[in-house]
Amino acid sequence: MSKRDYYQILGVERNASEAEIKKAFKRLAMKYHPDRNPDDKRAEEKFKEAKEAYDVLSDSQKRAAYDQFGHAGVDASMGGGGFHTGGGSFSDIFGDVFGDIFGGGGRGESRAYRGADLRYKLELGLEDAVRGTTVKIRYPVTVECGSCGGSGARAGSTPSSCPTCGGQGQVRIQQGFFSVQQTCPRCHGRGQIVTDPCPACHGEGKVQENKVLSVKVPPGVDEGDRIRLTGEGEAGENGGPAGDLYVQIHIRPHPIFQRRDNDLYCEVPISFTTAALGGELEVPTLDGNVMLKIPAETQSGRQFRLRGKGVKPVRGGPTGDLICKVVIETPVNLTREQKELLREFERSMAGDAPTHRPRTHSWLDGVKQFFEDLRG
Repeated sequence: MSKRDYYQILGVERNASEAEIKKAFKRLAMKYHPDRNPDDKRAEEKFKEAKEAYDVLSDSQKRAAYDQFGHAGVDASMGGGGFHTGGGSFSDIFGDVFGDIFGGGGRGESRAYRGADLRYKLELGLEDAVRGTTVKIRYPVTVECGSCGGSGARAGSTPSSCPTCGGQGQVRIQQGFFSVQQTCPRCHGRGQIVTDPCPACHGEGKVQENKVLSVKVPPGVDEGDRIRLTGEGEAGENGGPAGDLYVQIHIRPHPIFQRRDNDLYCEVPISFTTAALGGELEVPTLDGNVMLKIPAETQSGRQFRLRGKGVKPVRGGPTGDLICKVVIETPVNLTREQKELLREFERSMAGDAPTHRPRTHSWLDGVKQFFEDLRG
């Protein structure tokens, strides 16, 4: 199978500068590096492909040969696949390219790692979600140990460089043409070992505590929205930055309203008399009660739109509406006298049913036509 174009692999133009090529490779390496994608063969292949492209395009002589002759101009100089070049070993290039990403990329320095992100599920009532609120949350988090400053060593002592990896936190294993880096099994990537551990954190450099934060919830948040609190996640390693805390919004069911996008929906029960003769009803909104005018001869299921009584979206835009669906409530627990009045009312309409019940009349006509069509 033919190789892909190196410029296409890195996603840069053919006239890209050295800095642009380096930046493009950093982006792909951050995404596909084996340390970040353990046991992911596809990511490993993507990283190898990007590394091979970078090895050629970052070298002016090889890039010139590639620009003139394509892959044929550099295959002989690639050392069997691109991981070894005349410009230094994979470990050297890794330290040069990734030093500013992971921290401490040079020899003899331990790498800094960003802390893990955390997620907190925050339940809100509909009113608080629509209007916005400030909520105090409490959650467990791992933070830097105050006694040792994160070193893991007892006060008065310092960690020593790991003799297995030479303080790099990584060991390099040669496999044929490929050079594979793995986390050091002795120091677990720290580059240092603690011989006299801190009694507060037992040499870990981190302790767990319950943290209390005030979270400002903006107006208009909806189910599933997330609020990112930078640096409020787990502590980093070797001086690395803390992760982030993601507060995920969950809206409790409301007894009256349902939210769909920026509109609110509710059902309003009305009596048979109000539906037939019309009238006014007091209906609730999040801003207080309003009067809803019901026209005469209103049918069950009709919807009325109250503009601007919905939700103002959190990312801007017009405020939604409140849609009220009226439902005619059938009377229950009737007395004998009430039942007789209804029968008398029904008899009064019997002689002119199509006028008073046009939908029923139309439906019966449709049923009649249906059976006539069946008989052919």
